[in-house]
Amino acid sequence: MITPFFKSIDHTFTLLHGDCFELLPQFNFKFDMIFADPPYFLSNGGISVQSGKVVCVDKGDWDKGGSPEQINEFNLKWLSLCREKLKANGTIWISGTYHNIFSVANALTELGYKILNVITWAKTNPPPNISCRYFTYSTEFIIWARQSQKNPHLFNYELMKQLNDNKQMTDVWRLPAIAPWEKTCGKHPTQKPLALLTRIILASTKPNAWIMDPFAGSSTTGIAANLIGRRFLGIEKELSFAKISQERKLELDSPSKFSEFRSKIKDIAVADFFEASTACEEDSFYNLPF
Repeated sequence: MITPFFKSIDHTFTLLHGDCFELLPQFNFKFDMIFADPPYFLSNGGISVQSGKVVCVDKGDWDKGGSPEQINEFNLKWLSLCREKLKANGTIWISGTYHNIFSVANALTELGYKILNVITWAKTNPPPNISCRYFTYSTEFIIWARQSQKNPHLFNYELMKQLNDNKQMTDVWRLPAIAPWEKTCGKHPTQKPLALLTRIILASTKPNAWIMDPFAGSSTTGIAANLIGRRFLGIEKELSFAKISQERKLELDSPSKFSEFRSKIKDIAVADFFEASTACEEDSFYNLPF
């Protein structure tokens, strides 16, 4: 029996502390959507800019790369485990850079997923290029894939169109990087902005959906999910990040913080109008088996 590291009183936010490779095989729950921000394997001693200061790129041992063969094996393993946890019509989103995204794409294809889109997240406030020897890095990629080649998937097309001034939304999203108000409980070195995760979740789920993140970090996925009426299971290996996740959920339990965060994410107001009468199928209301 798995014992959660943290479970919210309303049962909409559950966090497991441990390795997803060990924990995923221990339960059979199926999710409507998975978001994964796996290691990019770029902590190689380089330098970058953070909060206006030059820093060494060393996010932790979990981000240190191995050989191409080891990276491919890693991606095949976790994506295989995640596929078993998706509903037949479920989808998965995986973020990355050129360091890992090609390996992820190959693994998805090999395992029988169907790649739907590769979103380019164009950051409106990227860090500067301090070497001045190449173009400034300002994008990350997010692969969207469904569980199988044949089964149809959910896509909230009309909502995405409304979020884009009633025009078809393209696969290039111009959104800012993480803001200071998103880091009040502590900081994760690869933390994604709530605006990005909110759009991803709105695009591919209905209210009350179950969402899983096998590399939860500080649980931006879970906070975004709860802000828009979805349920969340996160798995995080590093204890310090699991504690930040817990604090973020407890912070969100404050009605004033909940309202403040929702007001800062532009997509939510439009979504409220569109989602007034939608919900997931009945089995999504069941609780996790732990």
